[in-house]
Amino acid sequence: MQTAARRFAIVALAVSPLVFIAGCANKSASSNVYSYGQAQREQIVRMGTVVSTRAIVIQNEQSSGVGTVAGGALGGVAGSSIGGGRGQILATIGGALLGGLAGTAVENQTGKTQGLEVTVRLDNGETRVIAQAADIQFTSGQRVRLLSGNGPTRVVPL
Repeated sequence: MQTAARRFAIVALAVSPLVFIAGCANKSASSNVYSYGQAQREQIVRMGTVVSTRAIVIQNEQSSGVGTVAGGALGGVAGSSIGGGRGQILATIGGALLGGLAGTAVENQTGKTQGLEVTVRLDNGETRVIAQAADIQFTSGQRVRLLSGNGPTRVVPL
């Protein structure tokens, strides 16, 4: 049992930097968050009125793979503590596969953000739809600004 605990500690130490690095690669769909490269850049401002909003889910399109690797490693360590001989090998492989699948599922769930699809009728008569994080609530008839150019288009209240 002591060797299983030792293996678990070694895997945890090996995987923890990967988890930390993945946490640093945080993408945001918020209208309030600018990347360093977007700061101090001129943007086009268009005025409009909110026509409607709709709740959406924004899914991170790229998996870092950390969930799969971490889950597989932990599952493999857990499986290796079961049985002996060929049974232990099969349990290790099975644990790694199941752990990898579980890690992928967890990572996919953590890559989701509550979003808002905002339909805006611009003052020039055109209609635009912008999806962004649901950190600002809008109401139908509310006056807003659309900020665009050199990056994403953002809907912000006046």
